[in-house]
Amino acid sequence: MRDSLILRAATVGLLLPLGGCISLKTPEKPIEINLNVVIRQEVVVRLQRDVEQLIKANPDAFPGTTPSPAPKQR
Repeated sequence: MRDSLILRAATVGLLLPLGGCISLKTPEKPIEINLNVVIRQEVVVRLQRDVEQLIKANPDAFPGTTPSPAPKQR
């Protein structure tokens, strides 16, 4: 029992000076994850497909144009 009390006191005595060394500070600016590249590629492919479908559905509105083949997705 006495050894346990001495061990606890020694542990507390060693840890007390270290208590002021640890500090946590939140960042002033939020963390930002930028995924614009993937989103832009998807939007461009979808718009291209929509335009091709529009040209095919209304060939008189777009004379002299032939839709290009759709790009292959990875």
